Amino acid sequence: MIPPRLTSTRQPLRQLQDRIATGLITAGGLVVLLAILAIGVFLLWETLPLLAMGDTLALAKLSPLAWGTLKAALAALLFAVPVALGAAIYSAMFMSPRLRSRIKPALEMMEAIPGVVVGFIAGLILAPWVERHLASAMVLILWLPLSAALAGLLWQWAQTRLRGRLSFSWAGVWLVPWLVLMVAIALWLTPWIEQQLLGGDLRQLLDQRFGIDYATRNALIVGIAMGFAVIPGIYSLADDALADVPSSLVEGAQALGASRWQALWKVALKAAGPGVFSAVMIGAGRAVGETMIVLMASGNTALFSASPFEGMRSMAAAIAIELPEASPGGQTYHLLILAALVLFIFTFLVNTLAEVVRQRLRRRYNQMEATS
Repeated sequence: MIPPRLTSTRQPLRQLQDRIATGLITAGGLVVLLAILAIGVFLLWETLPLLAMGDTLALAKLSPLAWGTLKAALAALLFAVPVALGAAIYSAMFMSPRLRSRIKPALEMMEAIPGVVVGFIAGLILAPWVERHLASAMVLILWLPLSAALAGLLWQWAQTRLRGRLSFSWAGVWLVPWLVLMVAIALWLTPWIEQQLLGGDLRQLLDQRFGIDYATRNALIVGIAMGFAVIPGIYSLADDALADVPSSLVEGAQALGASRWQALWKVALKAAGPGVFSAVMIGAGRAVGETMIVLMASGNTALFSASPFEGMRSMAAAIAIELPEASPGGQTYHLLILAALVLFIFTFLVNTLAEVVRQRLRRRYNQMEATS
């Protein structure tokens, strides 16, 4: 059926509406770009007096803050990247579509949790618990990945009937009771292990033998808390990148004799590599710019230390604490503005790199679809 044509009197009105909408969208985009440029120009202008003085001692004061920022971001990424990428690979390539339609939105909604809530829980609940049960926390960090690998080995060695009942596409469901059981076993055995092998107190052993002082709020707490906040963003972008890989590539590899794992590792991950890299970069940008979690869970001690059991102070946290009390035009004010400029440049470069990589991935997919 041919749709009715618009009358000649309505066509100019429709064209006028389209032009107004296009103009508003273009103006909005330009306003956003100009606002970002204005922020960069303002930060650069405010730091020019400090850079003109060439006071290396003043600039050296930012070194502990820069180290604390990198330390917090690295701790968060070490926790978040393996979990997020593992979840993305499983949900995109192996999970049941019915289960994925429920799990993926739930994980993406975790990104809406405010950072202050995560920092509050980390500072008031997680940090005291880890301080009282340090050995249990370290055992859980090491034992949970091994437990997941052990579940995979047992599933692989199981008989065909059992494997049919415990479908791999629904492993996200039946693996939960297994992990709960492994956590219970680890918490039950840890006091005995600490008493027999670690002298009864892991914190005392670290202090006496290795000279490591344990702080209640430290990089370990920040890594767990901020990693929890970063996981949803990395997972969502990586899952979309893997799910957008043309199915013909994976099916073609399996038709040529490759196993499902080989098709994933050598075909799907290589095709989605730019998208996965973009997800990790955006997660790194979020970790570097996070303020409230670091502020509430790190102890805010400006230390040059690589120990995960000692605190740190990031640039974003220092700006949030000291800028309201810094007098405009003073040295502290200019130092904080310089820290904000460094964070701005880093975030801008990371997001630009992620977008360039994403565009490259889109062009690659278009070429694959054109040749298939």
